Amino acid sequence: METRSQWGTRAGFILATAGSAIGLGNIWRFPAVAYENGGGAFLIPYLFALLTAGIPILILEFTMGHKYRGSAPLTFKRMHKKTEWIGWWGVAVAFIISTYYSVIVAWAISYSVFSFNLGWGEDTQGFLYGDYLKLAEVPGQIGSLVPGVLIPLVIVWALVLGILFKGVKKGIEIANRICIPALVIIFLIIVIRAITLPGAMQGLDAFFAPDIGQIFSPDVWIAAYGQIFFSLSIAFAIMITYASYLPKKSDITNNAFIVGFANSGFELLAGIGVFGVLGFMALQSGLPINEVVSGGVGLAFVAFPAIINEFTAFNEFFGVLFFISLMLAGLTSLISITETYVSGVADKFQISRKKSVMIGGGLAAVISLLFATQGGLFFLDVVDYFINQFGVAMLGLVEVILIVWILRKAKMFKNHADGISDIRLGSWWTISLGVITPIVMGYMMYGLFKQNLLKQFATDTGNYEGYSNTFILVGGWSIAIAALIIGIIMSLTKWKNKVSPEEVDEKREAK
Repeated sequence: METRSQWGTRAGFILATAGSAIGLGNIWRFPAVAYENGGGAFLIPYLFALLTAGIPILILEFTMGHKYRGSAPLTFKRMHKKTEWIGWWGVAVAFIISTYYSVIVAWAISYSVFSFNLGWGEDTQGFLYGDYLKLAEVPGQIGSLVPGVLIPLVIVWALVLGILFKGVKKGIEIANRICIPALVIIFLIIVIRAITLPGAMQGLDAFFAPDIGQIFSPDVWIAAYGQIFFSLSIAFAIMITYASYLPKKSDITNNAFIVGFANSGFELLAGIGVFGVLGFMALQSGLPINEVVSGGVGLAFVAFPAIINEFTAFNEFFGVLFFISLMLAGLTSLISITETYVSGVADKFQISRKKSVMIGGGLAAVISLLFATQGGLFFLDVVDYFINQFGVAMLGLVEVILIVWILRKAKMFKNHADGISDIRLGSWWTISLGVITPIVMGYMMYGLFKQNLLKQFATDTGNYEGYSNTFILVGGWSIAIAALIIGIIMSLTKWKNKVSPEEVDEKREAK
């Protein structure tokens, strides 16, 4: 008898996993990365990376979750008793990401409200860093809580934890059934408005114009793999957890292709919308397009408000739509991130879902207050960089090498996926996982360590964003290393009442 929670429908699972993959990075990271790495030509290595890393790993993690039917720690434990720590490492990474990701969603809520009267004024940069965030002068200073961030942050956590309290079918699935269609509709409206602006074609030409010469640069290919890796929510417990709620008869391979291409399709849509608007900004300011291109926080909360100010009509309406789209994209991703440790704690300690939500989600909400302080943006920036590069990316490399090279489980997972999927996996899947992904990700990690570790202490200004050695050590390296240590410690903790992992579902159901 099936005892683990299940998705109500296949569409519910696809919308939830797509909602996890489609996040803030699709809107504010992909367009800038594509532009900086060859424009239209970047789509060639990007598509290659999707087919040789993104979708293969997605299939692998869907298969793992479906076969072993547990949270990431439980899945790795069932796969091999000595690999549980990898599952907890992924859960710890997800926990850390949720503490600051929630704050960015809170900013989006605030800016949705500001949009009604363009409350950010003419100096959008001064407003963000001064009036709104009340940013500390020196990185590392915490300062006081910022009420304008704290209030929407409380709302964010109330929404997320409330949805998770309801469970998989009645909470997560319903939330994504509402949020993802709404997000797509809203963003389509944004794109239509963007491409009809004066100068939009100039922006789209800059975005799509191929610089073929860049295709031959190894850095461009690394950028493509990095974008796919960080965009699809792979390698840090999410997809394993979500797949564990699938019924026994599930077309895993088909689902992975749908989710992978849906995520990439939205990224392309975001690129069209963003560069249509940037083309308008370039025309209005008289600057070349390369001087108005930006990504991340600067694009979303500085450049876009400035652009919205220049619209001749419907400024407020466009602003509300844009920041609501950010809020929805961030919210669905945050739900999936939080679910990883809610599920992990419930499995390990055999407690009810509601208790796990209160413990895991409550602790994350409290820690997130650090990022709602005057120094929060600096901490957010450095933690995000190090936990993504030396958490998510490193995890993916370790996961693939362990499963394919050390445990030699690739054939077993291939057979499992083939047994329940319409599309059979060919040699491209095993070659991608066993050769292409390890080589590319290994080279990428080598470059990152060389850039961030070997050169870090040469000078006090050679660090990421020029931060001091102390701040990088405390806010960056220590956090990334802590995630690994926490994973190891949690794996050494005994399962409650010495219950084997295989009995966890039945014990919890009995309660």
